Formats: sequence, structure tokens, C-alpha cells
Amino acid sequence: MKKLKIYLDTSAIGYLDENTSPREMADMLALWEKIKQNEFDVVISDITLEEINRNRNPDKVHVLNEFLSEISFDRVVANAEAGRVADLVKINGMLTSDKHLNDRLHIGCAVVCGAEILVSLNFKHLVNVKTIKGVRGIAISEGYGYIEIMTPAMMINGGE
Repeated sequence: MKKLKIYLDTSAIGYLDENTSPREMADMLALWEKIKQNEFDVVISDITLEEINRNRNPDKVHVLNEFLSEISFDRVVANAEAGRVADLVKINGMLTSDKHLNDRLHIGCAVVCGAEILVSLNFKHLVNVKTIKGVRGIAISEGYGYIEIMTPAMMINGGE
């Protein structure tokens, strides 16, 4: 059976070490175990890696990079095509502020690389009805196929 191709954004990886949110951390750690067991084809972008490494807490940077060393993943670059999809997100009224550029690029990278699911815990910008429906519509109308935005909890509970 073909494995699901998932894109992990920075928020998802960040919750691997987020003691202030024990439920979300536990969900991400449970998903991480499935990832380590090679249940998914994982994609991470240069945007995600840059955001992780720009964290002001060097201990957190070290811990998250240790987690990343446990898995295999494909690295994608936020290229012009991903930028075009990111622009479509903005044109369609989502994440319109310049400060949301990286969120739009996460979407662009996930769509362009053919991920079926963008895993995120960014509830304010990504995991909400407006963005989920809008991104799905853009991906389909632009010929990229179907993509869903889900939390780790949704992933470990079989997408329920």
C-alpha cells in the first residue's frame, strides 16, 4: 500500500519539545513514533529548517535537530512555483499580511511537492476552516490534486 506523503511545518516539529502544551506534545510524539516506523513519506522544507534554527533558545534548536536526525525526509526548497501558490493564497484572501509569508510558503511547498497532508499545530493561521477549504480549492483548481491540513491528533486517530 502506498504511504501518505506528509509535509511537516515548523509548528508541528516544535511541539515535539513543548512542555507548556502537554496534550499537543503527546500527540506529536505519538505521530513521531509512526514517522520513525516509516509509516509516512515525510517532506520538510527549507523554510521549516530555517525557522527551527532561528529559534532564540539554543537548547530547543539542539533538541529539535536531534529529533530530525531520527527520521528520513525529503527536503524541498521554497522555489518560484511554491511562491506562486503562496501568492494565490494571499490573492484569495488568506494570510494576507506580509508577516504571514512563511505560512503561505509552507502551504506552497506542501502543495507543489505533492503532499497529501500538511501537518500543523498553527491553529491561528493554518488549521482553520477558511485556510483548509481555501488551500484545498487552490490545489485542486491549479491541478496539484487534493491536500488536507491536519493536526497530529487527527493523524494518530486515523484522520478522524
